[in-house]
Amino acid sequence: MHYTGQSEIATRLYLCSYNADGATFHQGGDMAAIKPLLQSGAINWLQVHGLQDAETVHQVCNHFGVDFLTVQDILNAEHLPKIEEHDGYNVVILKELLYRTEERTYATKQLVIVQGKDYLLTFVEGEAAFLHEVEKAVEKNVLKIRHRETDFLLSVLLNSVMTEYMGLISRMEDELEDLEERLLASEGNGTPGIDEIQLYRRMFRLMRKSVFPLKEHVGKLFHAENALLHKANRPFFSDVNDHLQFVLQTLEGCRDMISALSDLYLSNNDRRMNSIMKQLTVVSTIFIPLTFLAGIWGMNYRHMPELEWRYGYLFAWGVMIAIAVAVYLYFRKKRWE
Repeated sequence: MHYTGQSEIATRLYLCSYNADGATFHQGGDMAAIKPLLQSGAINWLQVHGLQDAETVHQVCNHFGVDFLTVQDILNAEHLPKIEEHDGYNVVILKELLYRTEERTYATKQLVIVQGKDYLLTFVEGEAAFLHEVEKAVEKNVLKIRHRETDFLLSVLLNSVMTEYMGLISRMEDELEDLEERLLASEGNGTPGIDEIQLYRRMFRLMRKSVFPLKEHVGKLFHAENALLHKANRPFFSDVNDHLQFVLQTLEGCRDMISALSDLYLSNNDRRMNSIMKQLTVVSTIFIPLTFLAGIWGMNYRHMPELEWRYGYLFAWGVMIAIAVAVYLYFRKKRWE
């Protein structure tokens, strides 16, 4: 099985071993260099950054007894998010979302967490900034993290991912509100185009695909009898679930807003088209009687009094101008212009 993603980051291993007395940190290129550093009687958190070297991923998983099917899931960058309970370990597959400012879109990176009794493995396609923040929390023993089991570290990692989701979805919600204000205030040129709305529609679909599959998996795992999830740490997983529900609810709100923006865009287009048609109607209505008069006086009959009248030409101009002004004033009074 080979890595199926696009990331070209070289595979690197980072080991954090900790217990109540302290924490140690090491870096290695392969599993052979990391094995002697694994500590018994401590929790070993091994991070695998970059999945290009599938052999190293196999070596890590074989050492900790992770089965072949899970290895396939780790190396399959297109795998949907899920949470599974196995004999001796739990597997969490997530999608980390990265916002690309220039393209104004999101890119996804796969994050796989394997939680065992005395170890926790994280596999990520590239670098993940929040993992370094969790390392600092372990080093400083925030919330007595070094006194707790691996499920507490798992809850911290999941909460960090959910916090990133919350930040991204809140950003999208704010941008959609700004877009709505521009659509409501726009007149004529400068109206946000349908391409901008479609951009947010694609972003919404990507976020929903990355988050929505977790809805049922979280409930099934965290409410089941799982030997690796201790009762004392259940409140922290409930907090993870609360954050997930917030993200899902906000996503639904964004979907409704995107749909409303599409309707508003079409309504604005219809209103502008009606305005143009109204102006064309006014112009046509003004010139129709003038064309009629010009057609009559353009007929070269021998006995047409106006043709022989000295002031016939001025009279014709006066009649046509009077009719044009009268029609214009009528439309102005009716506020049709």
